Amino acid sequence: MILKDIWLDVKAVQARDPAARSALEVLLLYQGVHALILHRFAHWFYRKRLFFIARLISQISRFFTLIEIHPGAQLGHGILIDHGCGVVIGETAVVGDNCTIYQGVTLGGVGLNKGKRHPTLGNNVTVGCGAKILGAFEVGDNCSIAANAVLLKPLEDNVTAVGIPARPVKKDGVRLPPQKTVHSEEIERLNERIAVLERQLEELRKQIPGKAAAGESQA
Repeated sequence: MILKDIWLDVKAVQARDPAARSALEVLLLYQGVHALILHRFAHWFYRKRLFFIARLISQISRFFTLIEIHPGAQLGHGILIDHGCGVVIGETAVVGDNCTIYQGVTLGGVGLNKGKRHPTLGNNVTVGCGAKILGAFEVGDNCSIAANAVLLKPLEDNVTAVGIPARPVKKDGVRLPPQKTVHSEEIERLNERIAVLERQLEELRKQIPGKAAAGESQA
């Protein structure tokens, strides 16, 4: 099974990297493939609860490839880690089949709780260079995360997300209408209006006891 996954990873690079000239070149010279090969062995030891050996292999891989994949992470087949330097994939992350991950990507967790704390990527997901996907949520099949985006919420299938924080801009290839956002100037005007209303309310409160006392004296 491990050898089959390695071969599928090699073929994925050939299919999706125009610079790849041969399977032998990919197998011997592509650090993304090297990181995946070592991870698959590390994950095997991790599943056998031989955690020290698993982490040792992971650290060796990190040293030589500059790609950090926790041995507990679950990776599908046909994955392309392109360029790869600075990629970090956390312990409870799940990456589906035929995903493409560029340099500087983080599949990270939030908080210190044990258990599921990293994202789950569906099949055929592309994560652009420098993008961060943080938290225990799902990213649907065929999604694209733009370069340097910071994704903090789940995505449905076939969605393209951009920005910080990332927001959907396309669904099924069709551009979505822009989301209305509240700018800082609008917030400032609202705060000023609230302050005026609070002063007016306070003045009314001061007038009410005076009117009540005047009514009692007339009676």
